Parts: sequence; C-alpha cells; structure tokens
Amino acid sequence: MKADAVFEGGGVRGIAFIGAIQELERQGYRWERVAGTSAGSVVASLLACGYNAEELIRIMNSLDYARLLGKTWLHHLPLIGKAIPLLLHSGIYLNTPLEERMTFWMKQKGVTTFGDLPKGKLKIIASDISSGKMLILPDDLPRYHISPDKFPIAAAVRMSTTIPYFFQPYRWKTKVRRKPFYILDGGLLSNYPIWIFDVEGRPRWPTFGFRLLGEQPITPFYDINGPFSMFRAMFQTMLRAHDQRHVDKHARRRTIFIPTGSVTTTQFDLTADDRDFLFQSGQETAKRFLDAWDYEKYVDEFRLVQGDWR
Repeated sequence: MKADAVFEGGGVRGIAFIGAIQELERQGYRWERVAGTSAGSVVASLLACGYNAEELIRIMNSLDYARLLGKTWLHHLPLIGKAIPLLLHSGIYLNTPLEERMTFWMKQKGVTTFGDLPKGKLKIIASDISSGKMLILPDDLPRYHISPDKFPIAAAVRMSTTIPYFFQPYRWKTKVRRKPFYILDGGLLSNYPIWIFDVEGRPRWPTFGFRLLGEQPITPFYDINGPFSMFRAMFQTMLRAHDQRHVDKHARRRTIFIPTGSVTTTQFDLTADDRDFLFQSGQETAKRFLDAWDYEKYVDEFRLVQGDWR
C-alpha cells in the first residue's frame, strides 16, 4: 500500500515518528513521497533515501544527541558561555554536527543531492527571514539561481532545523545578491505542511500526517526583568506555540497525534528511558490510528464528489 507522509517539527521528540513509521510499515505501507519541517525533515530525508524503520531504530539507539550541539571553546566559559555566541552570532550553538551526520547517513544509501532522488520524492520546509518567505526545498531553489539537482539534502535539513536563537542562523551565500540570506527553522512559517501533496479530486493514495503533542501544563508565567529574561520568555513561547496550533477537521482525520509527555523540543540530554517512551508512544498511537482508519470513508467525506470539492 502506497502512502505519502508529512512530518511536523518538534526537535528531539521526533524520535516518536520512528515508532509510528515501524507500525505503518509492519501493516504494509510504503512511502511514495515524504515531506517535513525541522525534526520532521530529518526523518523524511532518511526515508526518501531508502532507510526503513528498523534502520532508523539503529540510528536512534546509537546516536548521542548531546553531540548534535555544535560547541566551541566559548561554550565552556562559566556564566557567559552561552550569552556571548548569542549576542555575537544570533544563536547559542552551531548546527553543523547534524548536517555532517546527515551527509554520512545518506551517503550510505548513495544519496547526496536532491538530484539523486526521484523528482518530487522529498520536500523540506525552511524559512528565509531575509526575504520573509517560506522555502519549499528543492522547489524554490531556482529562485536563488541554484540547480536542485546539485543542492545537498543535508544542507536543506540543516536549514529546516535551525531553531531561532538556539542555533546560529544558516547564512546562505548565493549569486542572487552580495549579502547572504538568513535561513531559519521551517516551523516559523509552516511547522506542519500537511497540505503539501494535496491534489484536486480523488488522491491515488492517502497522505498521513505525523504530529507531536506535548503535555499541556497550566499557562506559565515568566518573570521578565531584563533583555535576557525577555529572550527566555520569547524562546519558550515560540517552542510551545507549535503544540497549540489548530488543525482543521480534514487534517485531523489523516493525522497521527503522538503524545510526547514532558520531553521538550531542545532536550538533547535524552535518557534511554526517554527514547523508549517516545518510540513506544509513536508505535502505539499509530496502531490505534490504523485500527480506525478507513480510506474510502475519508475520500467520501473530504475529497471530490460529483464535481464538488468538499
């Protein structure tokens, strides 16, 4: 059974996607096209390159997530180790380790650039804050006078996962202008692009969406008494906002909502128990979703019927 998949952003909580993927693959689904934002772009890219759930599990279990935080000697300075790179480079950590790991993993499957994949196989969302536009990669690359066939997928993933202030912005030098474009996390503009593979009329196969649901605590109160406390409040508010966005009835019907408990987006010091919880949550949620899934009923309710769009 063919299906398209769209993965939401969510930082390290994206581990939960792997459990869901394993369950769908166990029940016979194979991925035709995939898309993702931020952490979702990591999973989507590896699936597009040919990785299956079992291989993703091995990557998950062997990866030291703390090593994905690109640190320099500045980060070892007490008290000011995070403030200095934030003030000088508009972000605390470098995001290069993830790009390096993605390059390595994809090369194991013989893939480096978008040109190594079938056309339309993979779409990654990022945010061009210099132009104030959403980036759909590789579709929008010609706008920057860049050939999609030559652009590294790992660079696109790095763009999509560059959480504002947490990671230093991706400075993208092109031939379009002398100054670089500043690229940040795709979640700024579309954290859950469930619409990306939609067509008019009856689809040939379903598009499944994968979303992460954290705990909904009592509304927090941040004591703001200066620029750094204000930054902290802004940052935490931004991270929480994605969990609280509304999903319409159409999207909800084809979305697998995976609880992620108290694990946070930037909790890079995950324990083995944290990883197991996220994985099992994804697996169990996907099983419950598929038990209730009825493709024909979905088509009848939401797709083209007698010439009318519902």
